[in-house]
Amino acid sequence: MTVPRIDIDTVRRLPKAVLHDHLDGGLRPATLVELAATVGHTLPTTDPDALAAWYYEAANSGDLVRYIATFEHTLAVMQTREGLLRTAEEYVLDLAADGVVYGEVRYAPELMVNGGLSLPEVVETVQEGLAAGMAKAVAAGTPVRVGTLLCGMRMFDRTREIAGLAVAFRDAGVVGFDIAGAEDGFPPADHLAAFEYLRTESVPFTIHAGEAHGLPSIHQALQVCGAQRIGHGVRITEDIVDGKLGRLASWVRDRRVALEMCPTSNLQTGAAESIAEHPITALRDLGFRVTLNTDNRLVSGTTMTREMSLLVEEAGWTVEDLRTVTVNALKSAFIPFDERTALIRDVVLPGYEAAL
Repeated sequence: MTVPRIDIDTVRRLPKAVLHDHLDGGLRPATLVELAATVGHTLPTTDPDALAAWYYEAANSGDLVRYIATFEHTLAVMQTREGLLRTAEEYVLDLAADGVVYGEVRYAPELMVNGGLSLPEVVETVQEGLAAGMAKAVAAGTPVRVGTLLCGMRMFDRTREIAGLAVAFRDAGVVGFDIAGAEDGFPPADHLAAFEYLRTESVPFTIHAGEAHGLPSIHQALQVCGAQRIGHGVRITEDIVDGKLGRLASWVRDRRVALEMCPTSNLQTGAAESIAEHPITALRDLGFRVTLNTDNRLVSGTTMTREMSLLVEEAGWTVEDLRTVTVNALKSAFIPFDERTALIRDVVLPGYEAAL
């Protein structure tokens, strides 16, 4: 039986889960304009709509390094307590408005200390803002659970220190760790001390790999560093020929390693050519645990509703496919098993039934 496609209004109502979303890549344009004026930072434009368009155009360069450079402006307004509180709270409210019921937000505390805040103060402030947003979402009848991933920057030397911060705040909302930044030339194994420490302390982590760099980065992330998930991972397809999986691809699929895939972002950085040909669909068909994510909502001009709708419209995805990636994300979330199970059983599955 042919399964009918769904329209964008239906997609908007579906419960969603996002594992790969950067705090400093998802500010509201109007908020960025207001905060920049407060701290005296010059933006490309002070018109919110024009600023959103500038971000989207600047990010469509096909170059990961240039894509990352667009964060100069968002980070400039995230150096104060006021800026962090507001951006964190609005982050949660924007997820809730998009139908997200579980999200993991990631950011690099070391990039937010130029205003005089210490690393622990940055984390405390962001957690306070996230908590305020979650409380408001509950009051509005759109509850969303948000966990935090702390990122170490792979081109710098503070990853072990940030790993220690993740351990220190693991009972205060931090659920895991990541390394971020320019991938090519900065292999994950350079930060082995951080990953060994996290494993010793039983803190889960994901690693950006297989986006700007190929199979060696994925292999290192999994087999040398011990990552539980892979950020992006689109180039795992280089280990698949005519549907036959190589050893690394088999490892990823057979051990249910979640791939945090971000279609629009991957188009912008040149890691994929189109939504229709994005590896997420072929990997889904081959049985990989693919998840769908936004990466950077401001920079990519996207939302989870938009990412889902693009796959429906351009790659032929059905509601069952959307439900599968949502359940996949919760199965691989860095929160306790009973919380994941409850969200799937009590929120996601009933939500899909109700929406249809």
